[in-house]
Amino acid sequence: MSRRYLITFAVLVAVLLAAFIAWWATRAPLVPAVNARMAPLVRTLQFSARVATASRVEVGSTLTGRVLQVAVDAGAQVKAGDVLVRLENDELQAAVAQSRASELQAAARLAGLRSSGRNTVQATVTQAESVLVAAQADLQRTLDLVAQGFLSQSRLDEARRAVGVAQAQLDGARAQRAAVAESGTDVTQAQAQLALASAARVAAEARLGQAVLTAPAEAHVLTRLVEPGQIVQPGRALLALALAGPLQLVAQVDERYVGQLQPGQVASVLADAYPTQRFTARVLSIAPVVDAQRGAVEVKFSVPPPLPAFLREDMTLSVEVETARRAQALVLPADALRGDEATGTSIWSVRDGRVKARPVRLGLRTLDAVEILDGLSEGELVLTGPAPAPGRRVRVHTSAAGPTAAAKSTQDNAGAAMTNAMGR
Repeated sequence: MSRRYLITFAVLVAVLLAAFIAWWATRAPLVPAVNARMAPLVRTLQFSARVATASRVEVGSTLTGRVLQVAVDAGAQVKAGDVLVRLENDELQAAVAQSRASELQAAARLAGLRSSGRNTVQATVTQAESVLVAAQADLQRTLDLVAQGFLSQSRLDEARRAVGVAQAQLDGARAQRAAVAESGTDVTQAQAQLALASAARVAAEARLGQAVLTAPAEAHVLTRLVEPGQIVQPGRALLALALAGPLQLVAQVDERYVGQLQPGQVASVLADAYPTQRFTARVLSIAPVVDAQRGAVEVKFSVPPPLPAFLREDMTLSVEVETARRAQALVLPADALRGDEATGTSIWSVRDGRVKARPVRLGLRTLDAVEILDGLSEGELVLTGPAPAPGRRVRVHTSAAGPTAAAKSTQDNAGAAMTNAMGR
């Protein structure tokens, strides 16, 4: 009896174990799901920005020279015309003195041509005219005497040569008088020489002026890159200035998210060093081009007054822009979506214990949640993880973090995920 009992018991255990294994193998799998619920939905973008003035310039020298004095330090406030840097200018001053002397010399020559030069030339013309008249009279007398036979032919030739010489001298004197006239060549040449000398003097004075670097406008000195005694050359920045004007925030936004930004949108701004002093800004402009190397677009923000006192040039700030809001929307977690652009977007719901694929129309999307406009009703169960194909039986495990929590977490966590995607 004991042996039969043991055999019966073993068979019974084997049958029960086989039945349990069969039941375990055929039972419906347990899959996670959420209930579609109405909830607020907010989409924001978070990224880093830096403080920058509207105009920023670098001041450099146009001359090669040695620095004599640097009149300002980094952080100084300067006005238009204030001296920033002085270069040694002894050689430049000598060049100015030489050019001024050359200009005076050219001016004196022109004045001499117009006064004493013209008088001297006129006296020469008058003398030449008298000599010509005398030579012509002598020629006439010689012609009469030769005709009467008192003088030889050679004497007539000499008289004629004397008239020719006198005429040539008169022509030369008259040409010289024309040259010293106001439109004459000598005066014109003297005027040109004076103009050249004046231009050389202006250029020398300009180079002397360039030895002193001044502020182009009211500005704030950002950096000082030069010290007395240094040799500077054209093209090298000596000081960086932020011109007086409204402060702006400049951010590099990943081109994938630019479509969500528009001028005028309000942004919330926070500095890491001052976490309790949040302030607002507005989208001012969006650059029309994309930085091909970084795949980013420059976005500028204006900061309405009063400006926070702690803002400094190039300070890094965290900016959050609200790009869309729904007061109430039918919300699902983003991982509940199935399909793609080719097959169409759908969700897998549960009806009568079986998986059912349903196409849906989407609205506002964030990183974590999505608005369902059509194809789903509030309260329906939607699968959120791996699940059997549509038509298979399933058992549902409802997640504690439903759509309402997902919608709320979008506002809390989307920014962090966006920051990771975009970088600072």
